[in-house]
Amino acid sequence: MTTLVATDLDRTLIYSMAAIESVQPIGTIPPLLCVEVLDGQPLSYMTEMAGQWLEKLRANAVLVPTTTRTLAQYERVQLPGGRAPFAVISNGGQIVVDGVVDRQWRRGVEARVANDSAPLAEIVAGLDRQANDNWVLKRRIADDLFSYIVVDLAALPAEFLGSWTDWCNQRGWVVSMQGRKIYALPRGLTKEAAILEVMDRAGARTLLAAGDGALDAGFLSMATAAIRPPHGELAETGWQSTNLRIAAAVGVLAGEEMLQWLAGEVGVRM
Repeated sequence: MTTLVATDLDRTLIYSMAAIESVQPIGTIPPLLCVEVLDGQPLSYMTEMAGQWLEKLRANAVLVPTTTRTLAQYERVQLPGGRAPFAVISNGGQIVVDGVVDRQWRRGVEARVANDSAPLAEIVAGLDRQANDNWVLKRRIADDLFSYIVVDLAALPAEFLGSWTDWCNQRGWVVSMQGRKIYALPRGLTKEAAILEVMDRAGARTLLAAGDGALDAGFLSMATAAIRPPHGELAETGWQSTNLRIAAAVGVLAGEEMLQWLAGEVGVRM
């Protein structure tokens, strides 16, 4: 196989029930396939048809889930067709090969980040000072690589995101807001760097890509062809690229449409 398909997970391939119901009227939701369970409760879904397209796609290309999720969060996801041979997790901070984290890649990332950005401890301390009110619902450190908070959107101060972004940029960190989560990541921690490494290992010559967030823009831009949904961080900013297609459907049906399009790009038809 010479084609690699790198795709984000949340709100690209898979959707929470809240995300589904926010755009899909009750009674019109198509048959769903649960792909993630947490503490015995279903958490994420795709349509059954999307699952069929995904299995067809996997038979004709190298699928690489590409996510900001941590290792523990990624391992909860069970996509149709079983475990992918490669996965890019922690926003490129880790590569998983046949279910095992590549420690050499992780050490190389840590060395590069240390040269270019302030240490994680400094960012966490700054966040504790600047976001210390009850509008912060959760604080998390992700795989000892970056941090994020979950916020109450209704109570989020209007000035916080801008001031926090400026403060982080001065220290070599970038900020991304995705739904209720606000991420802070070292500038050198990118999905695209890890994808290039995986392409080399897989012997892939062509890259197809799908994603919805600002942290996906790098690997979407470098793909031969890419697709994004009409929702998410990139849609909110109007992000475009000459190689980019925008799905027509929204929500979980966008996930289905994007998988059908990706499958078509490698010559798959039902």
